[in-house]
Amino acid sequence: MKNSKFIIDKFAKLLEQGLITSKDLSSEILNIFKSKRDEFVFKMKLTSKDEFDILSKRVENLENKISKLETKKKKKTRPAKKS
Repeated sequence: MKNSKFIIDKFAKLLEQGLITSKDLSSEILNIFKSKRDEFVFKMKLTSKDEFDILSKRVENLENKISKLETKKKKKTRPAKKS
């Protein structure tokens, strides 16, 4: 309800200021939605695409190192001799 009131207030201000043309109105609506999206992303503390790609690459490298270490460990261990 709070967000819809915010959007309605923005539309009312636009009409009061005389932004009647559809092109101006549509660009202003897009700006409002973009700012709301950015605000939402900031609140959720989401990463950007570049940061996500970097982090996924780091995780992939770590997984490869772990698998290499596990294979080395399996090769080194031998069953104990029973007498």
